[in-house]
Amino acid sequence: MIFSAIPACIPRIRGVLLATVAVGVLSACAQTTAPSKELVSPRADPNVQMMYAAVQDGDTLVPAIDTSKMDPKNIRQIVDYQTKYPPGTIVVDPHARFLYLVMEGGKAMRYGVGVAKAGLEFKGEADIARKARWPGWVPTPNMIQRQPERYGPLAGGMEGGLRNPLGARALYLYKDGQDTLYRIHGTNEAWSIGKSVSSGCIRLLNQDIIDLHQRVPKGSRVVVLGANETGQGEN
Repeated sequence: MIFSAIPACIPRIRGVLLATVAVGVLSACAQTTAPSKELVSPRADPNVQMMYAAVQDGDTLVPAIDTSKMDPKNIRQIVDYQTKYPPGTIVVDPHARFLYLVMEGGKAMRYGVGVAKAGLEFKGEADIARKARWPGWVPTPNMIQRQPERYGPLAGGMEGGLRNPLGARALYLYKDGQDTLYRIHGTNEAWSIGKSVSSGCIRLLNQDIIDLHQRVPKGSRVVVLGANETGQGEN
C-alpha cells in the first residue's frame, strides 16, 4: 500500500494558456485554518482576467477571481516539464503547491493548489474512478471526531453548491478499487491557493478545476509526490 494511513485533502511564468472552460460521498477537504495576508501582483494581465472571469455553469454563477491579488506563480499556465510519466498523467507536488497535467513535447499545464496540513497528506499513485459536477460532501468520521462541534451538524452531508467545500468539480481517487478518500476539487477561497490549509485534499480555484475536469477522463493516473521528489521536472 503506497498511501499513508491518514487520508489526504516558483518559478517565473513562461506562458499563460487561455484555456477553454467546459461546461456525494466521503471526502476530507474542509478548510482548517484562517486566511493570511494575500500577495498582490502589480497589475493583472487582461488574458489572465478573462481566464478567471465569472462563469455561468448551468444554474450557478461562479464568481470572478480578483487576479490582481493572485501570486503570479499560481496562475494556470503551460510550463516546461520533464517527467517519466506519460501525457495525461496528473502529477501533484504538494510541497511546491502545484499540480501538473503532463502534456506532449516536454510541457505541462500547471495549476496552483492548496494542500493538506502537515500530517494529513499522503503520497503515491491512484486512478480517477469518478468525476463529479457540483458534488455533495460528507465529513469523514475522523473529521467529526476531531471537531465535533463544527462537523457533527454536517454528518448527514451537504448538497453541492458554492458553499460546498468541494466547489464546482471533484475528481475521486481510488487505489486498487478502494476509495482513498482523497479528492482533487474546487474552492472559492482564492486566498487558500498556495497554502497548507485543507484536511487532506488538493484544492484548485473553481475556474481551474472546471478546466482540469474537462481535460482528464475517468481512469486517468494521478501521482502524488513525496518530499524527496518535490521540484523535480520543471526547469
